[in-house]
Amino acid sequence: MVRLAEYRLVSQLGDSGTGTAHLARSPDGRVVVVKTVREPLAAEPLFRARYRWETEAARAVRGPFTAVVLDADPEAPVPWLAAEFCVGPSLSEAVAALGLPDPGALAAIGASLAGALTAIHATGLVHGDLKPANVVVTPAGPKVIDFGVAKAAVPGAGTPGTGGPAAEPVGSPGFMAPEQITHAVPAGAPADVFALGALLGLCATGRNPHGAGNAPHVIHRTLHEPPDLVGVPDQEWEGFLARCLAKSPYARPTVPEVLAWCVARATPYPWWQQEEVAALIQVHEESLAERLSAEEGQD
Repeated sequence: MVRLAEYRLVSQLGDSGTGTAHLARSPDGRVVVVKTVREPLAAEPLFRARYRWETEAARAVRGPFTAVVLDADPEAPVPWLAAEFCVGPSLSEAVAALGLPDPGALAAIGASLAGALTAIHATGLVHGDLKPANVVVTPAGPKVIDFGVAKAAVPGAGTPGTGGPAAEPVGSPGFMAPEQITHAVPAGAPADVFALGALLGLCATGRNPHGAGNAPHVIHRTLHEPPDLVGVPDQEWEGFLARCLAKSPYARPTVPEVLAWCVARATPYPWWQQEEVAALIQVHEESLAERLSAEEGQD
């Protein structure tokens, strides 16, 4: 089995423009994800400086709804980061299994996401790519993953208010804020509020508020058309989500305002422990166990 530092790399999970993610084992046997940076990027001094700053910030993120960054070596010839591996379905998978959530459960989802963003923003990071695939529903609740580190290949200006080197967040069509598309202003915390609003709209109606289809069409609607909020629970929710999805970042509520609004309306019971979601989490846990058994048994 291939090793990176003290981590045993079990198998490749994914590949991107910035690097590769591996399923791995930590020295104490914990299942983790190890992400490495592509060598051409690692050779860029500005990128490495940004990566160094962001990994340090990411290791400081602590909250019940964020994946823990366990270890990192931004100075290695191939920089890498090790994080908690969150086992479970994506948020959209979980909602599909549960059915469209009632207003209280929807608010609970919003509260957990806003809580995660609070922990991330407290370190000076911006997630920049909050989307269903980056919210994993685990037995302990939803966990926001993949925050802050090496999302863009070209370093840009520092993230507002941090003093650290950073790049404009990249994002995904349908969840990208207008300023991430146009670069009219630096994309900061309000861009994450926009993505959170799009996620809640998707959970509430089963549709992305900016529609489906190819990226140019979704981006056009994001920039020029109002969000589709038909089917959200009530007028109060419609007004709240419309504010989160405002075209101007200055018109959106802050993350603390989103958190307070959702907490005041959230149901007290853990929605992810309902039978339909718990069964889906168990399927993911069993699938991971089988994968580890098969791949580690080949060594």
